[in-house]
Amino acid sequence: MRSSPRALCYFGLIAPIWLIIGVTYSGMIYPGFNHIDQAMSELHAVGSPIEKIVPFINHYPLSILVAGFGFYVMSYFSNRAAKVSGLLILLHGVATFSAGFFPCDVGCVPETPSASHVVHGISGLVVLLTLLIAPAIWAFISTRELQIVWFGWLSAAVFLAQMLMMFPTVEAITTGEKFGLHQRLAYSVPLIWLFVFALALVRDSRTPLDVDVQLQY
Repeated sequence: MRSSPRALCYFGLIAPIWLIIGVTYSGMIYPGFNHIDQAMSELHAVGSPIEKIVPFINHYPLSILVAGFGFYVMSYFSNRAAKVSGLLILLHGVATFSAGFFPCDVGCVPETPSASHVVHGISGLVVLLTLLIAPAIWAFISTRELQIVWFGWLSAAVFLAQMLMMFPTVEAITTGEKFGLHQRLAYSVPLIWLFVFALALVRDSRTPLDVDVQLQY
């Protein structure tokens, strides 16, 4: 319990802010990039004018921040479900690194995808699923583990919102219109949850003894 450096908790607060700044800046230095229609992955797709530097701006730092926070969550709680949620967050960070290391093909919608594109797609799926399942877990254990009822309701709302937002996102992939907008809106929901979760842990003033005693009842 609480064996990892507390500084890792703040990684969860920094990660969403880092992504917003990083993606915004990357779009500014990519000539003609359109955040409304283009996917974030196109910033470092094969052939992108900023292909080589984007992972160092976005993916690699973000992966360290998210994985570090996930590790903190795993070490903070004794509850197995809570530890699983921390593992999912850590895997989100690992998948973020992988998505940056293996770029998608030109335009990110090739007829014959390369091996790098396939790995990028799998990494993206892991990124999606990990922060879909983690909030669902906290919808059930928030009251017991954090003594915060509203965070449980927020977690449930975040899970449902992500499920609902899949429909317009998939439609945008089909039509090719405003996919970038839908992707960013869909990803912002779990990132807000991550920020709030980290804030709740930062503000948790219980000592290890307090938590251990509580878990015995």
